[in-house]
Amino acid sequence: MPSSVETLEFQAETRQLLRLVIHSIYSNKDIFLRELISNASDALDKLRLESLTGSLAEVDTSDLHISLEVDRDARTLTVRDNGIGMTRDDLVELIGTIAKSGTAGLLEKIKDSKDAATAESLIGQFGVGFYSAFMVADKVAMRTRRAGTDSGTRWESDGEGSYTIQDDQDLPVGTSVTLHLKPADSEDGLADYLSESKIRQIVKRYSDFIRWPIRMASDRTDADGETTFELDTLNSMKALWARSRSEVTEDEYNEFYQQISHDWLPPAETIHMRAEGTFEYEALLFIPSQAPFDLYSRESKSGVQLYVKRVFIMDDCEALMPNYLRFVKGVVDAHDLSLNVSRELLQHDRQIQGVRRRLVKKVLAAVKDMQAKDAERYTKVWAQFGRALKEGLIEDTDNTEALLELVSAASTHDPEKTTTLRQYVERMKDGQDTIYYLTGETRAMVENSPHMEAFTAKGFEVLILTDPIDEVWVDQVPAFDGHRLQSIAKGQIDLDETADGEKETDAHRAQREEDLAALLTWLTTALSDHIKQVRVSSRLTTSAACIVGDAHDVTPTLEKMYRAMGQQMPPTKRILELNPTHPLITSLRTAHDTNADDPALTEIAELIYGSALLAEGGDLPDPARFTRLLTEHLTRTL
Repeated sequence: MPSSVETLEFQAETRQLLRLVIHSIYSNKDIFLRELISNASDALDKLRLESLTGSLAEVDTSDLHISLEVDRDARTLTVRDNGIGMTRDDLVELIGTIAKSGTAGLLEKIKDSKDAATAESLIGQFGVGFYSAFMVADKVAMRTRRAGTDSGTRWESDGEGSYTIQDDQDLPVGTSVTLHLKPADSEDGLADYLSESKIRQIVKRYSDFIRWPIRMASDRTDADGETTFELDTLNSMKALWARSRSEVTEDEYNEFYQQISHDWLPPAETIHMRAEGTFEYEALLFIPSQAPFDLYSRESKSGVQLYVKRVFIMDDCEALMPNYLRFVKGVVDAHDLSLNVSRELLQHDRQIQGVRRRLVKKVLAAVKDMQAKDAERYTKVWAQFGRALKEGLIEDTDNTEALLELVSAASTHDPEKTTTLRQYVERMKDGQDTIYYLTGETRAMVENSPHMEAFTAKGFEVLILTDPIDEVWVDQVPAFDGHRLQSIAKGQIDLDETADGEKETDAHRAQREEDLAALLTWLTTALSDHIKQVRVSSRLTTSAACIVGDAHDVTPTLEKMYRAMGQQMPPTKRILELNPTHPLITSLRTAHDTNADDPALTEIAELIYGSALLAEGGDLPDPARFTRLLTEHLTRTL
């Protein structure tokens, strides 16, 4: 029989924190059931462990489970387990006092917080556990008996300031928590927690992979109108990441991937890993075979699902996966985190940062392995996610080398197949120590660019980079495997040979520049509104002129990208290079030597500059003037 009832007071600071919990600091009240089920699962784990170690060898562990019981008439929901249970002293210490230390400091932070979201984050850092029940219940009653003892304890409270406790001889081993539920209130976020569908929904979302069966009696009406009750198991208990890879079939992996990603295609790669030591976790990650439609939209979610001991914590945990790997789907199950860990805390947790580094290296290693062993599959993955992976060359300096090994790009070596940087280096000419590239909007535009002429004539391979992100990362990555990356549209290019394959001497080069010195000086002055210099080119063979930038200039395409994002940039003056052997340039030189004051020469200079702009896909400063000048000069020639 129960003993006399004793009334005890909550610890003073506990009462304050409890009041904050009850009065809706947590906007998502569904988590109360997650917390109670997790506590019950822990109790079952402890009983199982003690039965194996011998201290409770006689305890029956043949049917360890969690039961959910609904009483609509009494408006109660009970969470029951047949786990380890608690003694009276356990109840007083664990339930009467939320924490042995730190409560005062936490309350001070909550008091200083400016909004509910900050307060919720602070509560999340601290952990509410059992007390979340008071968000949805006017009164909570607990019945518990520890395995190996003869008597149990009854505990009740309305969460206001005190609780009652008494001994009871007639309780089974385990713990039951009965919630006297508040009425449903949609404005306050209180759902109908007596609803079978709502309970199933919460269990499926948060506790589906708990290792112990979660059971609930459901009423069934047969064809004759008679109602019967059947015991259903609500959770799947299929935490694939907790099993060894040899125990999981490919179909099971695919089914789980489809469940978490809502993608009906099988994944391109499955990564199953387990880490043991000071911080234990399991991870099951998937690289999709097809990019989601919103991969490059601002609304795209990044991160994998986070679980703690098989209990769902959050979707899209950004702390575990960098943004450039946002296409990776999967689960990370950490063993040593609080169930109420906040996103803010995760961002600064050193152990979580360590997990993130290992996950990133594992994903990049998986793509690298795919590149080495299954080129066709790698090519498909790169086509889908290469643009996102190249974002990592900007964001993730720790993995620059690993990412560069994965980069695949079109090149002049093959009109259809892409090449890796490693393959490019292996094909470089004797004495070549630079990786040449050119960016542009399309392959055709790049291939037809005047900048390509000398490289094509002399057989130098050039990477063709047409992704917008290419404009950014190539400026941030100085070299690959000791070979400098060089844009053929920037800086001075010296291929050390003339177009006919003979070595060009310094004397020959100096003579060309001396012959054109007067023309170059005049053109620099005439076009000073648009360019900063005119010089002799070593990269042209058939075109009259081209426009290049200094080695560290921002490209016109990048300028456009910045302006499209609302970042105004002053226009960058570039360099006009002339082909000294082109008939137009030699004729212009002769005309300038004959009559430097002829106004028609200035117009021809404008036409040469405009033509060079158009050849690289640029925008004319004054299209109407260019068209008029071109028409007038064409008319004079007819």
